[in-house]
Amino acid sequence: MARNYRHIKIHKKEMLALKAQGITVREIGERFGLTYEQTHEFFKRYNRKQRKLAQGIPTKRRGRPNKYKGELPPSIQKLDKLSQMRYVMASKDRYIKRLEMELELMRDFLSLTESK
Repeated sequence: MARNYRHIKIHKKEMLALKAQGITVREIGERFGLTYEQTHEFFKRYNRKQRKLAQGIPTKRRGRPNKYKGELPPSIQKLDKLSQMRYVMASKDRYIKRLEMELELMRDFLSLTESK
């Protein structure tokens, strides 16, 4: 059976505005070409998320966590996404250079201590 998938998030603002006007879930679904179940589940997820936010419970992010475990400094977090990514890349470049220096030192040490 083919799955009739639609990106509901695209219509999120419009759907919430219609719900605030008092239009039923079934009518909202029909306007956007969605089934009742899809529309009902969307509102259930949205309401659940709003309740958690109101209680101060952080929402879980989906998917695999980022490999970068450290948090960015607050001064960097205020910048745009491109600047944040430049900061992360510069940090990784510094880390790679440090490892290369350590490798060079280890090679020099081993070459000096090598028995002849």
